[in-house]
Amino acid sequence: MKTQIEAARAGIITPQMSQVALDEQVTPEYVRDKVAAGQIVIPWNHVRKPKVAGIGTGLRTKVNASIGTSSDIIDYEAEVRKAHVAQEAGADTLMELSVGGDLDRVRREVIAAVDLPVGNVPLYQAFCEAARKYGDPNKLDEEMLFDIIERQCADGMAFMAVHCGINLYTLERLRKQGYRYGGLVSKGGVSMAAWMIANNRENPLYEKFDRVIEILKRYDTVLSLGNGLRAGAIHDSSDRAQIQELLINCELAELGRDMGCQMLVEGPGHVPLDEVEGNIKLQKRMSGGAPYYMLGPISTDVAPGFDHITAAIGAAQSSRFGADLICYITPAEHLALPNEEDVKMGVKAAKIAAYIGDMNKYPERGRERDKEMSKARRDLNWQRQFELALFPEDAAAIRKSRVPEDEQTCTMCGDFCASRGAGKIFAADLRGDKI
Repeated sequence: MKTQIEAARAGIITPQMSQVALDEQVTPEYVRDKVAAGQIVIPWNHVRKPKVAGIGTGLRTKVNASIGTSSDIIDYEAEVRKAHVAQEAGADTLMELSVGGDLDRVRREVIAAVDLPVGNVPLYQAFCEAARKYGDPNKLDEEMLFDIIERQCADGMAFMAVHCGINLYTLERLRKQGYRYGGLVSKGGVSMAAWMIANNRENPLYEKFDRVIEILKRYDTVLSLGNGLRAGAIHDSSDRAQIQELLINCELAELGRDMGCQMLVEGPGHVPLDEVEGNIKLQKRMSGGAPYYMLGPISTDVAPGFDHITAAIGAAQSSRFGADLICYITPAEHLALPNEEDVKMGVKAAKIAAYIGDMNKYPERGRERDKEMSKARRDLNWQRQFELALFPEDAAAIRKSRVPEDEQTCTMCGDFCASRGAGKIFAADLRGDKI
């Protein structure tokens, strides 16, 4: 069975490509050609067949929500509820990132609970199982690792973040630059670095990259090249270790495409705003336009409790300059395992950021909704405002909680409503599309 990229290169428009074209209001031929070029991916799996979501050039910026247990909090039902919340809030994809409890069980229950494309990080389960079996995660053997990747694909994973770009050379860059201000923040990255150092061996995911591709191709699972050396502090952004891993991942993206596998490249997590555009341009240039998956990015390090906002600011910039998939950040980031409310807030903040970015990435098609909202506000047409809102139920609930004396106005201005007053003066002057 052909992968999406193999089918596209054979001139075939698959049902998934047709659905992306319909959802995005582009032609099926456009989607096919961009899939063939490796510039659009469609997370998929022949076993599960999830809801279709296209990610890449010319498409709406997508939002990913991440959930999963920790070693401290293991509640399978809570993770399923969080998956439902993420889908209801508007997430386009979901990552199941558990590291505590029965990892096969939680993964399968989450996959069964939603119809979104679900991804994961296979290194998490690999090192968890090695620790349980041998009492030492550094005793993980590569056959166990590849068996786990196969098992997870067979469960229906639509995409996988696989840490192929960490190798002995990238670790040398990390050491020669004097480590970092914020340290390493990727669980998979730290675990693989520890394994490589303890065993004095190369990363098998890099050394045997063709085997990773072989497994994922069988299921048409997208390979998302994980960024285990991503910056976890803005002062580490764009350092030599991060850029070296990005360079390797861009090389691997090209190799994977040539082998017939759909490829994503993952980007950094903490980036000051003045570096966002450059980072994306560098990735796009080095990877031949592979879709870019940005983890936030968080744009300042001093706002714990509000990192869904710091990340939304960075995500709007990322979307604007060409990022294709945004991983949400929740208010619990750096503080605790997210709960259901955190998940909802994180998804909504990221959705707003992606929308703002797309308005500026595609100005010719992305601003009509805002124009219509402006007119509805001017005319005090509340029902129309709710229809146009990204989150109408939230907006309506706030208004309902503070009912004005005059139903045309709101309690912010009441009798001093500027829109009502200005309308009485200037309504007769409206013409053209301002009416």
